[in-house]
Amino acid sequence: MTDAAKRSLKLGGLLALLVVLADQSTKQWALSTLFQDGRIVEVTPFFNLVAVWNRGVSFGLMASDDPMTPYYLSAFALAVVIGLGIWLSKATSPLLRISLGLIIGGAIGNVIDRIRFHAVVDFIDWHVAGYHWPAFNIADSAISIGVVFLLFDSFLGDSRRADAHISKGSGE
Repeated sequence: MTDAAKRSLKLGGLLALLVVLADQSTKQWALSTLFQDGRIVEVTPFFNLVAVWNRGVSFGLMASDDPMTPYYLSAFALAVVIGLGIWLSKATSPLLRISLGLIIGGAIGNVIDRIRFHAVVDFIDWHVAGYHWPAFNIADSAISIGVVFLLFDSFLGDSRRADAHISKGSGE
């Protein structure tokens, strides 16, 4: 394994581990408080803490009462994690390493829930004018932020490659 691959895996892996730890500790807190009596904690006029079991994927899509669904979703997520891990080992951009680490950590955090509880623990609820964004958790946030960073990296990476190509072509 090259030094670059080791650096990529080290940064991305450390970030993934931090995401999993933050995700699981906040979910444990939610389980021990919010899920005990199903209460809603109004933090601000637009932000609540709630108890929600998500039996599907993002926003509850593909939710099912089939007892095998958590295992199918977990297997798919783990296959994605393996693919992202391979990509991470080849990543050269620090932003790409961070992006992949966030996504991997978030995916693993939600897989842990699916295996343990057959559903994902969601508890963060943003809302405005009576409209609520689907409840989510730290893992979901990490995945979303990771995808945004991945998009930034793809746009920045393209411009960096174009700049390097122009520089080489102009004899500089």
